[in-house]
Amino acid sequence: MGWIGDTVDSVKSIQIRQLLTQAVSLGMIVTSALIIWKALMCITGSESPVVVVLSGSMEPGFKRGDILFLHMSKDPIRAGEIVVFNVDGREIPIVHRVIKVHERQDTGEVDVLTKGDNNYGDDRLLYAQGQLWLQRHHIMGRAVGFLPYVGWVTIIMTEKPIIKYILISALGLLVITSKD
Repeated sequence: MGWIGDTVDSVKSIQIRQLLTQAVSLGMIVTSALIIWKALMCITGSESPVVVVLSGSMEPGFKRGDILFLHMSKDPIRAGEIVVFNVDGREIPIVHRVIKVHERQDTGEVDVLTKGDNNYGDDRLLYAQGQLWLQRHHIMGRAVGFLPYVGWVTIIMTEKPIIKYILISALGLLVITSKD
């Protein structure tokens, strides 16, 4: 039994080592993704350097599922630019075009009014109650590029959570069972 017991212990230690190696590898992948995201935040100056278009309000320019790349600079915002903004009381950012810019003479601050290209009216109904203009702190960034349809993966996983759980489980199983 000594030789068989030693062999079983040896196999168990290899499996534990392999499991630990896979767990460390998964941790490194997750950490790398977070580092890349934080680096993009620093480079672009935007709290969210990449967003997915979730509605058809910007068609035909941007369709649902397009991924937008954002950048936020100190340059003044101009009419015609596409911006992503947050409204007080709403969690999901909105992607729309700036249609009017109002500069306050006393402070020099710029207020903007937005509208979806495919919408009939401006966005004042989307803003917080009593708010007529967006201030700079509402704006997350300006659209500087896009990838069409790539964001559908995010939309599908949000609308059908079971698919997200199946995908995460499959990837976890793949990482755990794969050899070095």
